[in-house]
Amino acid sequence: MSDMSEVTKDKLIADVKLVIADSEELLRATAGQAGEKIAEIRARTADRLATAKIKLAEAETAVVDKAKLVGRAADDYVHDNPWRSVGVAAGIGFIAGLLIGRR
Repeated sequence: MSDMSEVTKDKLIADVKLVIADSEELLRATAGQAGEKIAEIRARTADRLATAKIKLAEAETAVVDKAKLVGRAADDYVHDNPWRSVGVAAGIGFIAGLLIGRR
């Protein structure tokens, strides 16, 4: 999974949370409104909000599980290839030091 898709999923989850919060606030604000049409809309909105909350929780769980898998894969790689990992880290540190030293 790329970093861009991970950022997009995180942004989507945050946006959905905002929509849910705004919708719940709207439902509370219209609680005193009378009328059959408003009652029907409120009931339908409440049902959709409940569904959205469940799907959001599932999406969050999927993102967390994927992050854990990536972390485990990185950990396994480092344990299986310790010297290669040290070499790569040293190389990155050397290049970063050169770039910083030029400034």
